[in-house]
Amino acid sequence: QVQLVESGGGLVQAGGSLRLSCAASGSIFSLNAMGWYRQAPGKQRELVAFVTSGGRTNYADSVKGRFTISRDMAKNTVYLQMNSLKPEDTAVYYCNLNWKFGALFDYWGQGTQVTVSS
Repeated sequence: QVQLVESGGGLVQAGGSLRLSCAASGSIFSLNAMGWYRQAPGKQRELVAFVTSGGRTNYADSVKGRFTISRDMAKNTVYLQMNSLKPEDTAVYYCNLNWKFGALFDYWGQGTQVTVSS
């Protein structure tokens, strides 16, 4: 059983910073990707950023240059440093861990609220 525990959300003023963390535990395949998605009220869940076990990263255009994703392989933890936050970044942020080994294995955290006030 795989569990993802997120932390670091909160309320911040526009222009401020937050750092999200997500720690994974359980039986995890070594070749995987960890990332963050977000869902704002009335909108679909969207990819924010991900990083693979090989270090490859990908970002949504809306966060490029402002957000940085990183991971600690030894701790199975992924981080999202969010700088220059904007009100439109307000959403519930979900951690994701996935890998493909025959079938697709896809796990989600419980979500953490990020609110950016103007």
